[in-house]
Amino acid sequence: MKRAVLVICDGLRADMIRPEWTPNLCRLGATARQFIKHRSVFPSTTRTTSASIATGCHPGQHGLEGNAVALDEGNGLVPLSVGAPDFRDRLKAATGRTLRVPTMAERLKDAGGSIVYSNVSPGAAHFQDPDNHGYVYHRAGSFGPGGQPIVGDDHLNVTHDAEGDTAMTERFCQEVLGNRKPAFAVLWQCEPDHSQHSHVLGSPAHLAAIAAADANAGTVAEAVDKLNTTGEDILLLIGSDHGHETVGDIVDLDAKLVAAGFKAHTDSSDVVVASQGFSAFVYLADNQRHKIADIAVYLESLDGVGDVYAGADLESIGQRSDGALAIAVDAAKSDTETAYGIPGISAAFANRFSMTLETGKGEHGGLGKYEQNPFLMAIGGGFAPGSQTDQETSAVDIAPTVLRHLDRPGDGMDGAALSRQ
Repeated sequence: MKRAVLVICDGLRADMIRPEWTPNLCRLGATARQFIKHRSVFPSTTRTTSASIATGCHPGQHGLEGNAVALDEGNGLVPLSVGAPDFRDRLKAATGRTLRVPTMAERLKDAGGSIVYSNVSPGAAHFQDPDNHGYVYHRAGSFGPGGQPIVGDDHLNVTHDAEGDTAMTERFCQEVLGNRKPAFAVLWQCEPDHSQHSHVLGSPAHLAAIAAADANAGTVAEAVDKLNTTGEDILLLIGSDHGHETVGDIVDLDAKLVAAGFKAHTDSSDVVVASQGFSAFVYLADNQRHKIADIAVYLESLDGVGDVYAGADLESIGQRSDGALAIAVDAAKSDTETAYGIPGISAAFANRFSMTLETGKGEHGGLGKYEQNPFLMAIGGGFAPGSQTDQETSAVDIAPTVLRHLDRPGDGMDGAALSRQ
């Protein structure tokens, strides 16, 4: 029986896969096909990338633009966190839908189904399947088809840390892989991302989180290998959604735009800033869109700002240019190292929704070369073992790869199935 399994080690940079830190991933990599130029999407946030992995599409196509967005709910633009419990309902009320394109759960609902076990934020977990076509298990709420709540012992009751990831992994291997056997199963660990937000990159606490994620990936790989020896045909994909860099200066774009006269006050609804961590979006009401060029020029002049994308240029980074999103700002970067020798420091943009943004700790969300350096390897499914390719790949290529293995169509996706040889 053909199946596919995806394991995500959230936030694990490819250059941190080293024998002394990740012995299991290094061992598995030697028998896998590795994609050494794998990238995230923009912004490199977990919620956005989760939707891209689920749909095979860039954010501009699937519609979940970032971790924070602005919606017009009838009284001007309102900044919202995608992670808020009511966000999906508000998104659907404002736009008539959750995502613009089908997810893997929808594509497979009548073809073996899907089960997601996730220990990241609720928003990232449930945008794997926002319309409840399959099963999503998460500590803040587990749901089956039609949104049926999963309660009691069947609910995924784990802690949001490495120990919770390990408990989730053990249950995943026994219950999902061994017993229920869906066509597509996803295990999304919160580590090392969770620890990277609160510790210096390369510190002992950070390395301990990497070790835990590595061990859990090894546990899943062992379980899949045993099942394949019984005659099953399981494709195993192991990777990450993005990397991390270190927070340098924090820039308050709302305050800057107010001071420059582009915005009446920080809460005005005609010009709205939505921080993505190491990048930020500027949304403009229709009557403010004539300011796009002037605001873009001003933003380019600010310390801490790197590249600025305005108007049609948004399409070059996977976003749409025909909506309220008018400008995307990437933060300025450098190769400065942490005290533990981990390179990559970036300015960040003040975030009204984030409790983890802290100078000297890890963050992501932009186009930096380290945060845009996740890893991906494929085992089984006809992929050449012990091989690697420098073909450029990204998160949007995962869904079409899984569908090809399952002999299902992958029409309407931005991504393409990964090369096997």
